Amino acid sequence: MIFFKKNGNENTKNKAFMKFAAGNIALAIAGTIALLWLFVTIFGLFEDSPTPKSPPAQVEQKQHISENHPPLQERVKKEDVYKQAAVTVHDNKDHNPVESEPDHLVIRKPAAEKSAEPLVPVVRKPRRKAIGSAFVEATVEPLYYELNKRFWGWRPNNLLKITDNVNNFQLGVLEVTRRTAVILTENISRTGTTASFDPNLEQAMNWFMIKADRYWFPSAESKYNAGLEEMSTYQKKLEQGQANFYTRPDNLIPLLKSYENLLGSCDENLVKQKEEDGSKVSSFKADDYLYYAKGVASTMGTILSAIMEDFYITIESRHGIEILHHAIESCHHAAEINPWVVLESNLNSIFANHRANMATSMSHARFYVGVLIVILST
Repeated sequence: MIFFKKNGNENTKNKAFMKFAAGNIALAIAGTIALLWLFVTIFGLFEDSPTPKSPPAQVEQKQHISENHPPLQERVKKEDVYKQAAVTVHDNKDHNPVESEPDHLVIRKPAAEKSAEPLVPVVRKPRRKAIGSAFVEATVEPLYYELNKRFWGWRPNNLLKITDNVNNFQLGVLEVTRRTAVILTENISRTGTTASFDPNLEQAMNWFMIKADRYWFPSAESKYNAGLEEMSTYQKKLEQGQANFYTRPDNLIPLLKSYENLLGSCDENLVKQKEEDGSKVSSFKADDYLYYAKGVASTMGTILSAIMEDFYITIESRHGIEILHHAIESCHHAAEINPWVVLESNLNSIFANHRANMATSMSHARFYVGVLIVILST
């Protein structure tokens, strides 16, 4: 505490006050720095994030994080990655699997050459999966999620029809899975019309044909899961070199044509104003068409991304990678449309017409798939 004499001059008072203020400011700054240091020490706010652990070598089943298959949203342009991973063969007929190896080895010198030099670790590049494995995983993944991971599971065969949007979304997922399983069984896993069907794929194709609203004897869920198990068995055979997966253009084109037809059907339902009987498309029917198309786009985008990986050499040799990428992006945009309420406003209105918005992305996807078919056919 500083006291001033009443008869002190003004200069003395000013100097004393400046010393008093400077001391308090310095004390406040030092106290603030000390508190920040203590806070940082205790809570570690500015510590570097820990190095993430390396992912496991193999993952048996990919799982979705949200209802709309977010892995599709995370897919990016991977041409360079696929090109580096590509091999010089187009099928697994002569694939000779080897036992799994550790991620790193240690070179040891013979006993006669031992020295004080430390052992040299050699990091191995990860072994690429068998061709076709990514395609089968992408085919199984969406339907597996709808059956076993989604809340309330498979809904089209529920006795109480409480929801309809998810029901139609699941029907779209199922339709893409069915078409993919048929073409995989009849074309991609065979050399021609005289080759025998793979028994696991044939069984899976049959199980997927069970009606979606079948409640029991048999139930849809049980048979669809049985079909997914057959697909997984086929995938294991691919990894062991006991099954075939051919990536020639004539094997892929039938699948793309099937997708083109399905996208065209969705596009028509999204743009039409009247039903076949002449009645106007109702609001309840409009959201059925939208969510069915959303299920188709979500699943198809996932499988097209796997096609870019397993068929990379075939498509890249015809300069079709960019076209395929555009098709995947269009499916991605369609899958992202998620309105709270499906509106049927006039195209000139300030409110949205969600069916028209969905039709735009679906039409783009159909166009690019059609272009890819032409490229692979020439």
